[in-house]
Amino acid sequence: MTRFIYDQFAKQYIQELLNPFGSTETSKTLASERRQIDIFFTPNPENTPAASHLGLLGRLAATPAVFEPFSNPVKPREIRSCLVKLFDLQADLERKAVRSKRRFTASESVQLWILTPTASAAILADFSATPDPENWMSGVYFLGKGLQTAIIVIHQLPATPETLWLRILGTGAVQKQALQELSQLPPDNPAREIALELLYNLRAILEARQDLAPEERELIMELSPLYLQRLETVKEEGIQQGVQQGQRLMVESMLQVKFGSIDAELAQILEALIEIPALERTQLILQLSRAELLDRFYPGGES
Repeated sequence: MTRFIYDQFAKQYIQELLNPFGSTETSKTLASERRQIDIFFTPNPENTPAASHLGLLGRLAATPAVFEPFSNPVKPREIRSCLVKLFDLQADLERKAVRSKRRFTASESVQLWILTPTASAAILADFSATPDPENWMSGVYFLGKGLQTAIIVIHQLPATPETLWLRILGTGAVQKQALQELSQLPPDNPAREIALELLYNLRAILEARQDLAPEERELIMELSPLYLQRLETVKEEGIQQGVQQGQRLMVESMLQVKFGSIDAELAQILEALIEIPALERTQLILQLSRAELLDRFYPGGES
């Protein structure tokens, strides 16, 4: 996925999930070199226990934290850049404490969490990043204690409810599974609606772009069932006409993403596709060729 689009989504996603539990600053500028930190989070101690439903993400946000998410495997120069930004931020906070004539406490010290889908063993070794199996799950690698930094390798996290909110920021099969788990959460889950709204927005941004990369087309397809779930919820609330129009637009967009345009023959199968369950419909569009779809729903069309 385009770095800028992912960066904006990831920053807003983490910010919105953590907002109820403290203060967040995105693109925080450091005066020294005009560097920008993706997300700087300061927890509200009174609300920290309430963040437990966010699992591992909630645990990462239990103390002041910098989050630096990457859409592609993190590179050594990017890790070094993150470290420099952390050191600049820490020094700035300590200077402010001195100017205020107060002692800078350990509880104010900032932890850097670098989020990456994958990381090679060589890079982890170069930065002496090691797991801490007694206290942390697999996929969490800590640099030297004094660096106050860890690399979270999202694709190595166990596929449990505790890691769901971070696995959504993964790619490929890992993200696909996380989206399926998200769709199965109960409607009263406090973070579910926040994540869904941001994912709907991401889908709309991607859909409006031209020359989509294959992984972006795939993500649009994967997000479609979640969007249809939303439409079906609206239908249950009695707004049937809007739901039907939304379903038609969704099916049309999925066909356009897959085949480029909707000609007269594809238009003939729209109603038939709308009538079948959302999950089955999405799987058929993803898996079948144009000829196979037409043969299944429009016998006598393309041979």
